[in-house]
Amino acid sequence: MISRIFKWVLNVIPRPWLIRLSYPAKAVLPLLLRGNRYVDPIDGKGYRKFLPYGYGDRQRPNVLAPGSLSLERHRLLWLYLKRHTNFFTDSLQVLHIAPEQCFYGKFRKMKNLKYVTADIESPLADLKFDLHDIPLPDNTYDVIFCHHVLEHVTDDIRCMSELCRVLKPGGMAIMQIPQDLGRSETFSDPSITDEAERIRLFGQYDHVRVYGTDYPQRLEKSGFTVTEYLYEKDISQEEADKYRLMPNERLYICTK
Repeated sequence: MISRIFKWVLNVIPRPWLIRLSYPAKAVLPLLLRGNRYVDPIDGKGYRKFLPYGYGDRQRPNVLAPGSLSLERHRLLWLYLKRHTNFFTDSLQVLHIAPEQCFYGKFRKMKNLKYVTADIESPLADLKFDLHDIPLPDNTYDVIFCHHVLEHVTDDIRCMSELCRVLKPGGMAIMQIPQDLGRSETFSDPSITDEAERIRLFGQYDHVRVYGTDYPQRLEKSGFTVTEYLYEKDISQEEADKYRLMPNERLYICTK
């Protein structure tokens, strides 16, 4: 019943209102769905099921963690940072573009981080700027996060290059994107402005491109060195099911 109601809410209520409603929902839903079948590694809580998430007929069942509101990509990133990086131990300067709710509060409280958020309009942003022209000095940040943003921008190569510019040499940037692994080349057409057509071609009304398997080459063109991380190499199928990870999802770890 809860999942059916949530599917209806996703389709009917505008996104800005969904964000506002998420705060009281986070207090109630974990109690209604608590259990031990699935675990959200971000808050450590167990659930008998997760909530659905997505647009229209593209909704994915059992993927949105009720407490942190994390999705598959967020949980994968958290596990990678925990198991393979110094993110939770070393003193780091971090720039987080379009900060997600599931990370924002936790990263803000971490004493080892000098944590700065940025967006063109988000109320969670410390800095407001256009990603095409970042008003920050070269070589400033040890870590940069920019998740599910580049599919929205006009010139993604320019935005990637700007992020590379403000990353310190030896720093790490992770820029997750929705990716079609069956497509060899990224497809973009700025002349397409109709929302229904964008949903059909790009998966969402405000997306302007769909990335293919050439995404790491686009990152390299912007100045990064890229390493592909496939979680199946060190996360068992049992763990992947427990954390509700997306099969075949990749992380592209960018360094400078």
